[in-house]
Amino acid sequence: MIQKEKVINLVKEAVEENPELFLIDLKFLPDNKISVEVDGDHGVTLKECIRISRGIEHNLDREIEDFSLEVASPDIANPLKVKRQYIKNINRVLTLKLKDNTTIEGVLKNVTDNEIALEWKTREPKPIGKGKITVTKNSTVPFSNILEAKVKIIF
Repeated sequence: MIQKEKVINLVKEAVEENPELFLIDLKFLPDNKISVEVDGDHGVTLKECIRISRGIEHNLDREIEDFSLEVASPDIANPLKVKRQYIKNINRVLTLKLKDNTTIEGVLKNVTDNEIALEWKTREPKPIGKGKITVTKNSTVPFSNILEAKVKIIF
C-alpha cells in the first residue's frame, strides 16, 4: 500500500516551493494511482507540473510499491473547488448552480472568506411608459449555497 502520509507531505512540499501555486485535489485511486491537481494564481506551466511530479516520484521507491502518478492543472470545464480559484477568476463570468436549483450567471466582482459577489445586466420594463431598460444587478452568494461554479468560456 502506498504511504499516503508520505505522499501528502511530498505534494505539500513540492507545491509550497512556488508560492503562486496551490493544491486543488489529491486522490489515491485504485491500482496505486496517485492524482494531483494543482492550480496557480497565474496558471500552471508544464514545467511546474513536471517539477512537482519529479519531487514526488524521486522520493518514493517503486521497488517497494509500484504506482502511477499524474500531476495536472484543472480543466477549464471543471467546477471551481477552492476559494483561491475564485480569487483568480475575479472579473470573469461565472455560472453558479445553487442548492435551491437556481442558476445565476454574472461577473465575479469580489471574494470574501464566506461569500462571493456577482454583477450582471438585465433588461426590465421601464417604471413609466413602454419599453425596457438595462439595469445592473448585484448579488452576494455564500459559498455554502453553491453546488457548482464554473467559469464561462467566452470567445
